[in-house]
Amino acid sequence: MLRKGIALAALGLALVGGPALAAGEAAPPKHVDFSFKGPFGTFDQAQLQRGYKVYREVCAACHSMELLSFRNLGQKGGPFYDPDYSNPNDNPYVKTIAAEYQINDIDSETGDVIQRPGTSADAFPSPFPNEAAARASNGGALPPDLSVMAKARHHGADYIYSLLSGYRDPPAGLQVAVGQHYNPYMAGDTTPFWTGEGHAPPGGFIAMPPQLAPDKVTFDDGTPSTIDQQAKDVAAFLAWAAEPKMEERKAFGFGAMIYLVIFAGLLYASYRRIWRNVAH
Repeated sequence: MLRKGIALAALGLALVGGPALAAGEAAPPKHVDFSFKGPFGTFDQAQLQRGYKVYREVCAACHSMELLSFRNLGQKGGPFYDPDYSNPNDNPYVKTIAAEYQINDIDSETGDVIQRPGTSADAFPSPFPNEAAARASNGGALPPDLSVMAKARHHGADYIYSLLSGYRDPPAGLQVAVGQHYNPYMAGDTTPFWTGEGHAPPGGFIAMPPQLAPDKVTFDDGTPSTIDQQAKDVAAFLAWAAEPKMEERKAFGFGAMIYLVIFAGLLYASYRRIWRNVAH
């Protein structure tokens, strides 16, 4: 009887204890060993430069990054940081990048709306004048701002990389509406659209079609421009954009931990010295 009970328990664990996904659950994102992960991680400047180029040539057509200024690109830890320019506003490369954009402004003499080349102090402009225009150009969907996307999504850069590189043809039996695209890493529930056998596939539908393609972006450093590489690099860039001061934060935190360890040691030594001849 005992053996039978153990066998039934083992069978139950085998049925419910596996890694199967519940209906409506996205596939877990792929793990990437980004250089900035961990308490001592730092950004790879070459990767950030490639990631910026992917953003500029692919993502910026629809997605804004309004919480980031051009000068952030030249700050310490940024993709175009140059130690010769302690003030990123003076960085000539940053100035050149900013000047490629047209910024809406007001003429100080006439009050008319004008466009001028961007400066290092300007924020990244939105590709659309307003939300209605953004929706009209994207089939009713509003492209999210990417400034803090890596912070707003669970798993951060891993999720962004998985989503951008994870597009695939829908499995047979999955009905996909016009204007939608299947992605196993997109949150959603495919159950109502599943006519096949067994469980519905993981993931959901996304209005944005696949944006990356081999050699769609040419990297200046000669790195092969595969879909996987483009996705990794732009994910790293968006992780930096969400926290440009990450390296400084980690350095400060490490220094604070050393200070606390030394302080705790001094407190303990003081305690031992003061109370050494006092009976407890």
